[in-house]
Amino acid sequence: MKRIVKKLLMIGVACSISLFSAYPVLADNTGYYQEKYRNQFHFSPEANWMNDPNGMVYYNGEYHLFYQYYPYGTTWGPMHWGHAVSTDLVKWKHLPIALSPDENGEIFSGSAVIDWNNTAGFGKEAMKSSFRHTGKQI
Repeated sequence: MKRIVKKLLMIGVACSISLFSAYPVLADNTGYYQEKYRNQFHFSPEANWMNDPNGMVYYNGEYHLFYQYYPYGTTWGPMHWGHAVSTDLVKWKHLPIALSPDENGEIFSGSAVIDWNNTAGFGKEAMKSSFRHTGKQI
């Protein structure tokens, strides 16, 4: 039984790799989707370590994705929030870091919303985020 499961997993990985490389039509002009091992249907940052998505908002024809990110290495490090936008949830444009650690600590889990009616007082249709600082000084 273990041998069968192992073989099925190996076949699945092989099929996934060939599937990803079979869709060059998804490529945009940045070249990200031309990279040999770049995911073609799941978001990945330009480089380095990422973790879970922490906010996704649709506004003015674009999906905004915020995600935990360490922009300075390929292992876990002081958490930032990365930011990317897409019109189709397949091709993504990478934007500058949305939130960086500060005197209150690293940036951890949270969410984002559009304040359509200015209920928080930051302006009509302001994009608001709510997140947890670690309280750990860097």
